Amino acid sequence: MLSRFDDYIATHLPLLREGKVLLAVSGGRDSVAMTRLASEARLSFAIAHCNFHLRGDDSDRDQHFVAGLAASLGVAFHTVDFDTRAVVAASGESVEEAARRLRYSWFASLCSEHGYRLVATAHHRDDSVETFFLNLFRGTGIAGLHGIRPLTEHAVAPDATPLLVARPMLCFTRADIDRYVADNHLVFVEDRTNRQLDARRNQIRQCLMPLLHQMYPSVDDTMAANIERLHDAEMLYNDRLAELRTQLVVPYRAKLPTMPVAMQSIRLADLPEPRATILFELLRHYGFNAAAVASMLADTDACGRLFQSPSHVAEVHNGMLLLAPAIATKPPSLTFDIVAAGADVSCRKGRPCRQEVDKKGGGDIDNDDSMTECLDADLLQQPLSLRPWRDGDRFRPLGMHGSRLVSDFLKDSRLSLIERRHVHLLVDADDTPLWVVGLRIDDRFRLTASTTSVLRVTVGTRKDCQN
Repeated sequence: MLSRFDDYIATHLPLLREGKVLLAVSGGRDSVAMTRLASEARLSFAIAHCNFHLRGDDSDRDQHFVAGLAASLGVAFHTVDFDTRAVVAASGESVEEAARRLRYSWFASLCSEHGYRLVATAHHRDDSVETFFLNLFRGTGIAGLHGIRPLTEHAVAPDATPLLVARPMLCFTRADIDRYVADNHLVFVEDRTNRQLDARRNQIRQCLMPLLHQMYPSVDDTMAANIERLHDAEMLYNDRLAELRTQLVVPYRAKLPTMPVAMQSIRLADLPEPRATILFELLRHYGFNAAAVASMLADTDACGRLFQSPSHVAEVHNGMLLLAPAIATKPPSLTFDIVAAGADVSCRKGRPCRQEVDKKGGGDIDNDDSMTECLDADLLQQPLSLRPWRDGDRFRPLGMHGSRLVSDFLKDSRLSLIERRHVHLLVDADDTPLWVVGLRIDDRFRLTASTTSVLRVTVGTRKDCQN
């Protein structure tokens, strides 16, 4: 076992010998065997144990056992207590999801604080095969069919460095580990919940796998080879997807100058076959599931809808699929000053305010780095403020005599639904809209030949909002 362990590390996990490692140890036979092998292989390691307080006294028993194991080996020991049920009640996650998130987040903090190169878990080859079937029956893309890999990156937070997770026991079956534990008289603690049939993984382990072993005695070796071939196929698949992502996912030039985030777009007509599969693979990293992707491709259902994922929002707009981070709408920055009408005041890039006198029609603002508009100060009720537009808001667009609903104006301006969520109005003390920011001022407050006092208003742009 030790020579196979050493060979597997040399071939697949050389990082385990390039720094101190954090072993995730539950106290069960698999993690105890990993700890013993790591010690015999003279790896530099510490031990971490999570107490999720899900099994009463057994949870505390396991914690004390692992603490004793670490002390007997003379290695550092880290432990943490989680009120897992409270977390589940607050988050709505399953117990398994919450426990996974909690432990990996804690492992990442330990690695950062103590300089551990990576965390090692005791997953073995049977776990990998069980994961294959679990994902197969649940429904998955090709990424779910490669089983458990020797080394992966685990994202613990959107902007955090991914946690490296190693599985040095994947070269062993459960039977190999059982023999090693028995031959070396290793002491471990038994998790009685592993024998319950209330979890799908346990049902696969205790019902499906014994049946497959009866039908195909060499199923372990066969499935291990299949999983490796599927991993190779996934690598080719991902290479092609990376090419398509570069070709198809391109920046979108927003029509709204104050759009606070950068948008991306995919021209749906450019999607090659199989369209649904390719679009799903392009979007799953943004958190969208297969059902949402199917709706996006159904033109009659997609138009006029926003699709939400935990991190992003998407929309089908003029034959394009638009993508943007799902952020809360915040008012852009605002500055203004009042100057004499006769002054040479530039309200737009390269154009003085007096050239706006008696202007009729038009009025769209160029998508510049800064946006400034000039209004007749004597016609306003100060103070001014910015707020998001609302249904029922009306104004008189520059160059028009009648009023319009802001919602109709935005629609006619061909703004996407995503952009419309970030439109703000400059309003006076009476909540009268003066300017649909970045798009059009109200004609009633434009500069005319009789203007004596000019209000120059500048609103921050995307760059300002991101800082």
